[in-house]
Amino acid sequence: MHTFTIRELRERSGDLSREAEEGRLSLVTRHGQPLFVSVPFTDDLLHMGVHTALAVSLYKSGELTSARAAKLARMSLPQFLAHLSEQGIPVVDYDRSELAQELAAFDGAQ
Repeated sequence: MHTFTIRELRERSGDLSREAEEGRLSLVTRHGQPLFVSVPFTDDLLHMGVHTALAVSLYKSGELTSARAAKLARMSLPQFLAHLSEQGIPVVDYDRSELAQELAAFDGAQ
């Protein structure tokens, strides 16, 4: 998520527009404090609603955990994870070594 200060908006409104056109959220701050989030207007936003679209976007970017994103989406965690899966968004993100460790631990527990 790109961050802009309120003062930068005059000179960099084109950058903010490009971020939105590319489907990325942007944060606008005033005096170092969050002021608002720019959310791209997409089909997902229309279909899912702002809370869910924002939650999915923040989860995908790593800004929110699945639990916090579920809360933002106003869903239970299982509902949100199912929604992500329906969208083709991975809900587990292990690298190869972590996956090997998890599988080894699982095999050892049996």
